Amino acid sequence: MLEVKVISALWFIGILAEAMTGALAAGKKQMDLFGVVIIGCVTAIGGGTLRDMLLGNYPLIWVENAHYLLAIATASLLTVMIAPLMRYLSRLFLAIDAVGLAVFSIVGAQKTLMLGYSTEIAIAMGVVTGVFGGVIRDVLCNQVPLIFQKELYALVALLTSALYVAMKLNGVVEWISLSVALTFGFSFRMLAIRYHWSMPKFDYQCQSNNIH
Repeated sequence: MLEVKVISALWFIGILAEAMTGALAAGKKQMDLFGVVIIGCVTAIGGGTLRDMLLGNYPLIWVENAHYLLAIATASLLTVMIAPLMRYLSRLFLAIDAVGLAVFSIVGAQKTLMLGYSTEIAIAMGVVTGVFGGVIRDVLCNQVPLIFQKELYALVALLTSALYVAMKLNGVVEWISLSVALTFGFSFRMLAIRYHWSMPKFDYQCQSNNIH
C-alpha cells in the first residue's frame, strides 16, 4: 500500500537524520569514531528498540534487517566528514528531525496497536519510540536529557500518537490518519521551535514560586 511505503520511507529518513544528530552530539563531547557510531545508533533506533523490548516484540527490527545498522553507521561517519557544513544546514535538520519525531511517534503507536495492546499503551509506546533515542543519547553523553530541560518534544510525541490512535479508533481511513497525524506532529514541533514554546519548569530553590 502507498501509505505504508511513504511512512517507511519517512521513517528511514528519520533514522538517518537522528543518526546524524547523535553523531554531532558525540562530536561535541570529542568522542572517537567508535563513540560517534554508537551514539548515532542509539539515537536513531534506541526508542524503537526499547519499545519492542518492553512489548516483547522480537526479533528487533535492526536484528532482522542488519542493513539498517550499516546505513546508520554510514550516516554517522558521513556527519564527521561534513561537520563544517552543518551550520548551514541547521534549518533543514530541524525540519527533518520534526518529521522523524512525528513518524517515530506514529509508527510506535501503530505497531503497538497491531500487536493487540490497548490504546493507552499504544500512545505510551508512541512517546517511547519518539523521544527515548534522544534520552539515551544524552545520558551516554553525560548530560541531562534535552527533553527534560526546555524542548517541547515529548508533548509533541504524546499528542501526535494520541491523535493517530483516536482516528484509528473512530474508523478513519489509514492514509488519512497517517497524513493528519504526520502534518500535526510536524507543524506543532516547528511552531514550538519558531516561538520557543516549552513546558513549565520546576525549580526547588525558588522559595516563592516553584513552577515558572
